Amino acid sequence: MAIPHTLVRAARNAIETSAILKDPAAMRSPNRPQLRRCRIAALGEKGQIIEHTHITPVLPLFENAFCAFSRGSLIETESGPMAIEDIMPGDRVVTRDGPALPVMWKGSTQVLPGRPDASGRSVALTRIMSDSFGIERPMSSVIAGPAARILRTPGHLRRILGSTPTLVPVSEFVDGLSVIETAPPTPVELYHLCLERHAVIRVSGLEFETYHPGINALRMTSHAMKSLFLSLFPHVGDASDFGPLACPRAGDATPVPLTA
Repeated sequence: MAIPHTLVRAARNAIETSAILKDPAAMRSPNRPQLRRCRIAALGEKGQIIEHTHITPVLPLFENAFCAFSRGSLIETESGPMAIEDIMPGDRVVTRDGPALPVMWKGSTQVLPGRPDASGRSVALTRIMSDSFGIERPMSSVIAGPAARILRTPGHLRRILGSTPTLVPVSEFVDGLSVIETAPPTPVELYHLCLERHAVIRVSGLEFETYHPGINALRMTSHAMKSLFLSLFPHVGDASDFGPLACPRAGDATPVPLTA
C-alpha cells in the first residue's frame, strides 16, 4: 500500500495501520493516540535549508525526536553559546570528542506539560538548577524534556553502570532539591538536533546527546509507521543512516533497569 503524501492523512493512516493499534475497540476508546504538530528544518544536498510542518502521532517514537531541550537552552557552537531556537541547519556545534559538526536537522514542537493526553499521561519536564553538578555545571538553570539524556551517572545507578560513560535520561537525576520535575501551566517549545553523526554536545555546560532513535527503535515498527517516521528526516534514507551511538545508553542498547 502506498503511503499518502498528505502529512495529516499519513499520520492518521500510520496510526490506523499500526500492528499494535488494529483493535477497532481500542480505536474507539478515549485512549486513541493523539496528533501533534511538529516543525522541521533540515540541510539540503545543495546546502539549502528545507523547512516543513508535519503532523505526527503522540507516540514515544515520534515524541523522542522533538522533546529534549527547551527554548533558551544554550548550545556551544563554533561561534560561542547560541540559543537553540536560533540555531539553523549548517551551523557547527562543538562536540565532546572530535571537531565541531554541522547541524543537519532541527525539530521542534509545542507541549502543554500540565495537560494529560488521552491515556492520562503528561509531558514531564526536568529543571536542573545552576551548579547542580559542580561549578557552572550547568552555568544557568536548564529545563529539559523527557527525551534528553546526559552523559553522567546518577548515584543510584553507579553499581549497575560502573565507570563506563553512559547516556542517562535526565529524569533519573531528579532529587527534589537541585534537580526537580516541573510542569508549567503554559505551553513550552521543545527542540532536538541531529548532527552529521550521533554526538555529545554541551548545553549550558552539561553534556547532552544529540538525537538518535536508538538501535532497536524501528525493529518492531510497522512499515507505515516507519515510513512516516523516516519522512521527518530529509537527510536520512534508512534507519541505518543515523549511524552508531557515540556512547552507550542506559536502558537502550543494554538491559539496564532504571529504577530508583
